[in-house]
Amino acid sequence: MTDTTLIPTAGTAPVEARTILSEEEIQRTLTRMTHQVLELSHGAQGLVLLGIPTRGVPLAHRLARSIAEAEGLEVPVGVLDITMYRDDLRRHPTRAAGRSQIPAPLEGRTVLLVDDVLFSGRTVLAALDALKDIGRPGRVMLATLVDRGHRELPVQADVVGLRIGTARDEHVIVHLAEVDGEDKVTIQRIPEENR
Repeated sequence: MTDTTLIPTAGTAPVEARTILSEEEIQRTLTRMTHQVLELSHGAQGLVLLGIPTRGVPLAHRLARSIAEAEGLEVPVGVLDITMYRDDLRRHPTRAAGRSQIPAPLEGRTVLLVDDVLFSGRTVLAALDALKDIGRPGRVMLATLVDRGHRELPVQADVVGLRIGTARDEHVIVHLAEVDGEDKVTIQRIPEENR
């Protein structure tokens, strides 16, 4: 589904946003991702999901519910806050540091890091640094709803919902009902004055 809307921006012309995943497409994508996770992890036994704030957290909970439906087994879900591990804190002030919530011991378990968009790979590097300070999992995997390319580090997701080629001046925005009141993924060009 592709749908184009104009989003008003303060002091500039409206920005064109194109929908690349609808609510129904997100649901189907998460179902497919669930089966890929179960295949790669050889079932749900020993699996722990850690969502990377902000939108990785509700995605991790959705995947956990889908895994429980498929396997009949509840998997622990937590939050991995990476704020203090980011390498761009001086250049781009970010949100206030939160707290990681680790639902089970990680030693020897398979940890699935869940994020909404994979871009440069720097968020994943920060997540691995944060994870290293918490425990030593037997295996770490990465699931992302959207992989938009433009990697700056040698990082690759194990499970990807949608791979999409983007220009550097475009922005992929994931909207989730738990955070934004609706489910959809849009892509929009960033105006030159906002880059």
